[in-house]
This record gives sequence, C-alpha cells and structure tokens, in this order.
Amino acid sequence: MKKYFFLLLFLGLAVTISSAQENLTYQKPSATILALADYERAPSVSMDSKKEYMLFSYRSTYKTLDDLNQEEMRLGGLRINPITNIGSAMNYISNLKIRKVTDKTETQIKGLPDNPRIAHISWSPNEKKIAFTNTVSSGVELWVIDVVSASAIKLTTANLNANLGSPYNWMKDNETLFVKMIPKNRPSLIDCKKDLPKGPTVSSSDGSKSQNRTYPDLLKNKTDETNFETLMTSELYKVSLSGKIDFFKAVDLYAGESLSPDGNYLMITTMQKPFSYIVPYNRFPLKSVVYDLTGKEIKVVNEVPLNEVIPKGFSSVRKGKRSMSWRNDKPATLAYVEALDEGDQAKKADFRDELFSWNAPFISEPTSLLKTKQRYSGVIWGNENIAIVSDEWYDTRNTKIYLINPSNTGQASKIISDRNSQDIYSDPGNFETKRNEYNRYVLAIENNNAYLIGDGFTKEGQFPFIDEYNLGTLKTKRLYTSTFKDKKEDLLSIEDFKKGDVLVQIQSKNEFPNYYFRNLKSKKLTQLTNFKNPFESIKNVYKEVIKYKRKDGVDLSGTLYLPDGYDRTKKSEKLPLLIWAYPEEFKDKSSAGQNKQNPNEFTFPYYGSFVYWVTKGYAVLDDASFPIIGEGTTEPNDTFMTQLVDDAEAAIDAVDKLGYINRKKCAIGGHSYGAFMTANLLSHSNLFSCGIARSGAYNRTLTPFGFQSEQRNYWDIPAIYNEMSPFMNADKMKTPLLLVHGDADNNPGTFTLQSERYFQALKNLGAPVRLVLLPKEAHSYVTKENILHLLWEQDQFLEKYLKN
Repeated sequence: MKKYFFLLLFLGLAVTISSAQENLTYQKPSATILALADYERAPSVSMDSKKEYMLFSYRSTYKTLDDLNQEEMRLGGLRINPITNIGSAMNYISNLKIRKVTDKTETQIKGLPDNPRIAHISWSPNEKKIAFTNTVSSGVELWVIDVVSASAIKLTTANLNANLGSPYNWMKDNETLFVKMIPKNRPSLIDCKKDLPKGPTVSSSDGSKSQNRTYPDLLKNKTDETNFETLMTSELYKVSLSGKIDFFKAVDLYAGESLSPDGNYLMITTMQKPFSYIVPYNRFPLKSVVYDLTGKEIKVVNEVPLNEVIPKGFSSVRKGKRSMSWRNDKPATLAYVEALDEGDQAKKADFRDELFSWNAPFISEPTSLLKTKQRYSGVIWGNENIAIVSDEWYDTRNTKIYLINPSNTGQASKIISDRNSQDIYSDPGNFETKRNEYNRYVLAIENNNAYLIGDGFTKEGQFPFIDEYNLGTLKTKRLYTSTFKDKKEDLLSIEDFKKGDVLVQIQSKNEFPNYYFRNLKSKKLTQLTNFKNPFESIKNVYKEVIKYKRKDGVDLSGTLYLPDGYDRTKKSEKLPLLIWAYPEEFKDKSSAGQNKQNPNEFTFPYYGSFVYWVTKGYAVLDDASFPIIGEGTTEPNDTFMTQLVDDAEAAIDAVDKLGYINRKKCAIGGHSYGAFMTANLLSHSNLFSCGIARSGAYNRTLTPFGFQSEQRNYWDIPAIYNEMSPFMNADKMKTPLLLVHGDADNNPGTFTLQSERYFQALKNLGAPVRLVLLPKEAHSYVTKENILHLLWEQDQFLEKYLKN
C-alpha cells in the first residue's frame, strides 16, 4: 500500500511540475563532465596527392548561439543566409597552417583575412595553390594560398553565390577559376511578412502515385518561388590569380559546373521551372549543356523533368539519364546510366540499368558498356580496357562488383564480388585509386594488379588489410594485415606501390588518432602528426567490447565503460547502467550478429553518447547492438517491438551477468531513430527506470510514405505504423522520460512538432515527462550554450530518476 501511495504521489508531482514552464537560463554540467566537454578541438588535416604538404584547418569546438542567430531563409530544402549568400549552417574554419610532411612544425599562413570564416577549400590541379572562400558580413569572397610561400591573397570582393555549395571550380591551367557571382542587378528579396498574397496557394495531383518522404523547408507559395529564384540566380565569370575578372555566362539558375579532364569542355547544369512544393530543389527540372571554353554551346546532353513521382521502393529511381559525369580516364567523355525498368523496382526485368559512354563533341551515338542485373551504384574508371562497376538491390541487400572492358563491349563482364552488403566479414575492401595525367583519380593498376584496402572485420576482431588483386587471374594476394591488438590502425592510401609506403592513422583508447607512414616491407612507422589526448581525465577508465546473445541466438555486442578505479574483481558496488543505442535493420541473422566495434578506438566523449557519465559512477554500454531482422519475405518491422525488447533485455542481462550493475537501475537513451527506440522501450517494457530521447519521431502516421528502412507506406501496413508509434501508445508510458529537440530541426520526419505533440499527450495522460527545446538547433546540435545545457539536463535527470 505504501508503494502504491508513493507512486501516486510521484505521478501527481510530475503532472504538477510539468504543467508549469521553467524560466531557466543556460546551465553548465558538473565539473567532471564540463572538463571533458569544454576542450580544444584538434585541427583537421588535408594532404596533397604526393604527400609533400599538409594543410591544417582549425575551427572552434562548438558554435555559439550568436553564430546561429543570423538571417535565414528556408527555401526548396535549403537554409540560406540571404545577406551573405551561403548556407546558414556552414561550419567555418578560423585558421590555416601548412607544413612540409618532412618538417616537424607548422607554418602560419600569412595574409589571411581578419577574423576569418573559411570554407570550400580546394587544391589546384597541380597542387601548388589552395583556394578557399571567406565569409564577411556582406557576403562571400574568394581567396587563394600559394603553398610554397604559405601566403594568401584575396581575388574577389564579397560577391560570390555559395547558396548551392562551392561557388568556384579550378580550370586545368591552374591559373584560372570559374566563379559564380551574384548578378549586379539582382532584385530585392520579397518580405514574406509584408507581402500580401494575391490569392490562395493551390496544389493538385494528376493521379500518379509516388512515395515522397516528409521533406523540411520546402517552397510554400509564389513569394517563396520568387525569392528562391532570386537567391539561386548567378552569373559565371573567369577569375585569374592575377586578379583579372572576365565575364563568361549570363544570369541563370546554375546548379553545377564540371570541367572535362582535358580542360577543353565545361558541362553546366541549370535548374529549370516549374518548381515544386512537395520535393526539394534537387528534384526540380534540370538541363545540362556542354560548352567549349569560349562559351560556345556544343550539345544539350541531358534534360530532366520535374521529379515529383518516383515508384515505391528504395531500389526505384527516376526515368531518364542519371549519374552523368566525365569519365576520369578519358580526355572528354561523359558516362551515365538509364533505367531499363522505367525506374520501377516492382516491374520484372532481366536488367535494371544500362551504363553508357559518350565521347565529345557528342556527334556520334552513346556506346552501351554494360547492363546491370541490379540497380547501378557506381564505377571506378581505370584505363582503356579496365573499369570496375558495382550494382545493388536493397530488398536483398545484395551487391555485385563487375570487371568490364570499356573499349570492347563484346567482351563479357566478369563478376568479381557477389555478396550481402551487410556482411562486413566478407567485405573485400575498396579499390585503391591514384591520379592520372588529367589529375583525376582512376583505378591504381601496377603490372596488371589492382589493390584493395579493407576494414578487416572478423569474428576475432578488426585487422585492416591490403590485398593485391590480379586483373587477369582474378585472384588476391595478401600484402599486409594489421596485427595490432592494443591499437587500431586505419589504412588510408598507398603512396608508393614499389616501395610499399602506406599512409595510416593509428589510435588507441587513450591515444588520439595520428597520421603515420608505414613501409610494408620493413614494417617501419614514421609519425607525421602528434595530436595530444584532450581527455586525460578518462584515460584510465575501463573499456571493453562485450559480446552476448539475444534469446533467439543472434550475436550482439556493445562497448562497456566502467569508472576509473572500479574493482572488477570484488564487484562490491553495483553501478547504475546507461545504454545508448540506435536500431539497425537487417535481412539475415548472420550479418546482424557481426561485430564492428573495436575496443582500441579512441574514446572520444561527445554529446551523442553517455560516455561522460562514466566519470559520475555509472556503467555505460555504448553503441549497443539493436538489430531488427526480417528474413526472406518477412520485413524487419513486422516484429519490431518484440525484437527491440529482446535486444534491450539481452544487453542488461549481459552486463548484469558480469556482476557490475544493479539491474533495477538501468536507463536507455538515443538520438533520432534512437529516440524513437527509447520511447518504445519505455512504453512496451519494464526494463528501465528512465529514458532520454533526443530529436525523435514518435507518430509514424506523420511519416506515412516510409521511414528509416521501411519502404511500405501507412496504407500498406497501418497496424505496424500504429503499433510502432509511441504517440499511439502514450497511455502505456509511465516511466520518466526526458524529451529533447532542436527547435529548428531540419531532418525529414523528425520535425520539432513530433516532440511537442508527444509531450502534450504524455503530460495530459499523467506520464512523468520533461520537454527541453534547444533554441535555433537543427537535427544535430552545434552550439556551446545548448550542448552544455543539454549535458546539465541529462545529468540532473539521471541523478534524480536513476542514481538516487
């Protein structure tokens, strides 16, 4: 009776507290967490292809609220600052340094702009110059760095149009860039708040079926259309390193510019009308035209109509030419694919796609190179006689790799790999590439051998490898396998095939990732960088990848952290357990049970996990396996809830069996689909004392045309959509839940409304729930103020509802 009284008292207090708003200012977490969260980010590193120079890019660990408190327009799936004409969510670099690979210290680049906001960095074709943009209060400038002298100069005023990404392209002469600039007579933007509509907004359907996701930030009316067109319109100029600016092309909706490898042709893609209110800008009509360098039109090579209708299924595509780009192995040849099944995966077809090659100046007809049995997924060009093509089929998770002869279409293709794409143990690796005479990356071929670099996941652990692949015999020879057991070695690229020099990155659980050269013959390591561990306070926490089984025999795993100094022998103190996870769908149990976690990966605490709390006396199971499996004709979500609960129960059982935890004090957390998982576990099990759900979707009827890996729509399987929706089961939820959401979420399906409506349902049904909306944050959180406050919220919540 006493227990029942306290439950009523708790629920009553929860309702009382939740009915009032808290006027909180920003808070900071406890000292141990703050010490980990408030750190200095190491620079990122970019190297030239010959590995002679290294560029170090520095940026702040977090953005500030002031960074997000800027002018913003949300149009056609984009978020744009209309004053500066660049994406409003751009992550800027604040400093650049350079050094020779053989040197020990970096050189500060001279002449950088004051208070730089650097983006869109690109090496010139000969890698003697580095271009970048700098954003000032009035717009975007173009700058260039001379690598040898480590000095920068400004090339243009703040008139670049970076609303669709990088606003420039290097020309082959290394002295000139094609640049998108704002038209001198660009009209003013329309103030949506002041502009009175001249009529209603009307959309209609011609009866064609489609399967469109719930996209954010779409155009809504004619005013949006006009403003979108204004912001996307540019003029094209040639800008030389001497500062000379020459007009090239008049105003248009330039969506992409691509030079042929020989530098003699320019393919320009422009957006066309009509625009759409139901799909983002990348599905608007497009027109691609090839020009010579004088601006003379050579050929219209592609015209794509408005793409609002795509057949159901993740292996369905639009009709027409797709993936059109220049072949890296030819001076001026386009390649593209076209669907042979009208893009509809439901239609029976012997072949799904056809790959074509088309030589400039496009007088002759395109040449068919290959018909794929599944959906085309990519190509690596080698030389006249060798190319690697891949296809895939989502429903079966099958992927195939083909070896073809692009110059002899009568020669049959050879299947060199045929596997389940989710089977990481059988992954042959990725083919290595190198730069050719056109400074484009093609298949690296030495003495008729290609090379594969693999992640090396096995049942025994991760051991990355390099294989030599004979293109004649189609047999592999193992050249190197990493044998580290206390470190993790990532094989990045082969730098010298004859000498056996390889660029690698090595890390351990308490050693920050650093770059090295490894010689495969001598096994010698030469260290290139020396970044220090910024998280010294957790270097001695216990870390282990534990393996366990679900009740149906599926192998599972997770990375377990225990506090520094915890006595794993006596186990006298039973710790509260935090589980952080993200469900993943599989088509077979074998792939679902494979382990891709490495205990030697550097322990990098960040807001996207619970690792911080190992410093507060909690056990943490991070990245716990939560597979959802559907074999054969059964789809994973047909038994979603049963498998989800079984995954959670297996995780708790595994850590409990080790003797470390109090299984009555377990919490679950996740972000996005992990938040969806959390809400469902609290609604459909009694395994957890509380949960933290961040930026999730809780009502699947609001994502009716598929979500995550679900291809079927709501009207195909209404019962599954309803059963999987925590909102529909809000009356079952009685466990304390912390809901967090960015109030400017930009992810399809996880609109902020999802958390707001779910909170209202839980609140009115008497569930103990707290909703925290982080100002100006999108789907991922970026500002220091919000992230530190988030950590405080989670810390307070866990101390109250779990630890104590």
